[in-house]
Amino acid sequence: MRMANIATISEKGQVTIPKKIRDALGIRTGDQLEFEVRGDAIRVKKNPDLDRLASVYGSLKLPAPVDQLIDEMRGGPADL
Repeated sequence: MRMANIATISEKGQVTIPKKIRDALGIRTGDQLEFEVRGDAIRVKKNPDLDRLASVYGSLKLPAPVDQLIDEMRGGPADL
């Protein structure tokens, strides 16, 4: 995917990432970006937000063990 857009740097060195690019990459408020200089170009990469994932990991409370729930969805335990 190639998207070319122009943005202007503010007096504070800030730049707004165009909405079309933010939407395409799923960049949201609070996300962290990694900047890398390659010759005369800058590569910007979205860092995965592991803290956001870790904050919800294990938070789902199931009424029964996963294997039991799957068996129930399939109509009973599998005969081996």
